[in-house]
Amino acid sequence: ASEGAETTLKRFWKTVGIDVRNDGIAVTLDKRALKTPSGNTLLLPKEKRLAATAIANEWENQEIFLKQHALPMTSITARAIDAFRDEATREQVQAALLNYLDTDTICFHHDDPPPLVELQQKHWEPLLEWVRATYGVEVKVFDSVLLHSQPEQTKKVLGNVIAQMDPWEMAAMERATYVTKSFLIALALVKRHLTVEQAARAAQVEVESQIRRWGEVEDTHDVDFHDVRRQLGSSACLVINMV
Repeated sequence: ASEGAETTLKRFWKTVGIDVRNDGIAVTLDKRALKTPSGNTLLLPKEKRLAATAIANEWENQEIFLKQHALPMTSITARAIDAFRDEATREQVQAALLNYLDTDTICFHHDDPPPLVELQQKHWEPLLEWVRATYGVEVKVFDSVLLHSQPEQTKKVLGNVIAQMDPWEMAAMERATYVTKSFLIALALVKRHLTVEQAARAAQVEVESQIRRWGEVEDTHDVDFHDVRRQLGSSACLVINMV
């Protein structure tokens, strides 16, 4: 929605609730269940109680005007329900995500300046080793954007990993990949190998290096810092199951 549209839509509900039903959990506004953009009920499995609570919080925290950017849990849950139960959409997104492997942020290493090299070693090297050890694949590291392609076998193995993800994991994987520009950071987050903070730090290695070198650009870095964590937080929250 455009900013104009966002500012004209006011809060129209008084109460936010969580409705535990036989078939799952719904979040309600004035006792009416939230719907997705495609008109489906925003219904979560009972083990997704944490996500349901986060969604309810988002709507409770809307004060006078409805701010779409402040509803990351709602939007990612709706995406899981509307898109990833459709096989054609799943296959299309899986192919798009796999394309990120050849341009993955953490596979392009620089040998200068020293702060950048240090951050790459700290945040990227252990993650690359985890992927190699966990999935038994070769992951190449490049120093040029001209020649960069991961082995076909690596793509096949990791393609099978995401093909087995449920709709919730797929929605989390999609968002985390687009936010971090890294298939591998997203995979580690969805598989709960990385925390939100660790994933955000890995994604922002170059920014952190620039800040160390030149200092912080007020507002710009601050907004990015919080937005990345908000988006990755919604991904991490969606994949948590509570027994």
